[in-house]
Amino acid sequence: MRHIVGQSSRTPQRVVVLMGGPSAEREVSLSSGSACAAALRGEGFEVIEVDAGPELCVALQGIKPDAVLNCLHGRWGEDGCVQGMLEWIGMPYTHSGVLSSAVAMDKQRSKDAFVAAGLPVVHSVMAAADEVRRRHVMAPPYVVKPNNEGSSVGIYLVHEASNSPPQLSSDMPDQVMVETFAPGRELTTTVVGDRPLTVTDILTDGWYDYDAKYKPGGSRHVVPADIPPQIFDLCLDYALRAHQALGCRGVSRTDFRWDESRGADGLILLETNTQPGMTATSLTPEQAQACGMTFGQLCAWMVEDASCDR
Repeated sequence: MRHIVGQSSRTPQRVVVLMGGPSAEREVSLSSGSACAAALRGEGFEVIEVDAGPELCVALQGIKPDAVLNCLHGRWGEDGCVQGMLEWIGMPYTHSGVLSSAVAMDKQRSKDAFVAAGLPVVHSVMAAADEVRRRHVMAPPYVVKPNNEGSSVGIYLVHEASNSPPQLSSDMPDQVMVETFAPGRELTTTVVGDRPLTVTDILTDGWYDYDAKYKPGGSRHVVPADIPPQIFDLCLDYALRAHQALGCRGVSRTDFRWDESRGADGLILLETNTQPGMTATSLTPEQAQACGMTFGQLCAWMVEDASCDR
């Protein structure tokens, strides 16, 4: 990975920061987009912020940017849909391409790719939501989640002592993933280009849910993580291998659980996020900063890495 040092000396490029959109993660995307737009202006880019809507294709063709920084999160923006549209109109964009975005967003298919690459994951099954509401489809403790959402949207934790199955909300999809609960510490590693950055230990008072991820004070980050060197190195190795197994480009972030009582065998890969959050509380900018890359430099690197056919 080429580090960008200091202010850019080239002629400012026109960049669209794509944000918002219709997904469940709209508000986080707006925060990510606003932060990235400000950082890119500080690096000398001409920046236009675009809230993704039904007329997105027409709007982009009217603006004619040199690159699109994709700050969309969740469905449509992270699952290959907007990537396919950008490929169709030949507009360079950041992060992963159509196929890797779609596979990474599909938790079961990404897990299949991880298993094929020899990476450790927990047992899971796909089940009808109605069946999950009626009975325990596996022995507690377990987690129920949509198969194609991110940022802990719609996640249910069923405790070991739970006598009844979870009462899933009516807006859960017809098919859900039911996954054996992995105990332990929450760790994460960002990959930029072909380089894993560092490991963050995420500390919370409870479940690392949507609020813990995005509300100020919801979690505390120790970076670099104070963990044994073997576990630290395994996180870096697994994150890069996961990035490569999915065919990711640009920036990704892989999340882990680590059961200290089991040593290296207790490190489990949860998922890889191809559109990591870029808010004030987000993990990826924090890791870049710890490795000597400012937020502006990280955003500039992503824009300069933009391309089609990703």
